[in-house]
Amino acid sequence: MHRRVNITLPEETIRLIDRAAARGDRSRFIDQAVRHLVHEMRRAKLKTLLKEGAVRRAERDLLLAEEWFSLDEEAWQRNRK
Repeated sequence: MHRRVNITLPEETIRLIDRAAARGDRSRFIDQAVRHLVHEMRRAKLKTLLKEGAVRRAERDLLLAEEWFSLDEEAWQRNRK
């Protein structure tokens, strides 16, 4: 379903849209541009959250890795034979 909306854009933005969009295709072009921008913003936010979480848990994760290293090494050596 499509819905008509009225928006106001700067003249320069209209010129950019008209240069990039096929004639009579402004609405589709704007739809795709908005969807792309929102998708990229969500990706950037997720990347930031993942990085912040990794930094927050880095010390804990390092301690866990050190605790389990000898067991992993032992199991790996056993399976290698």
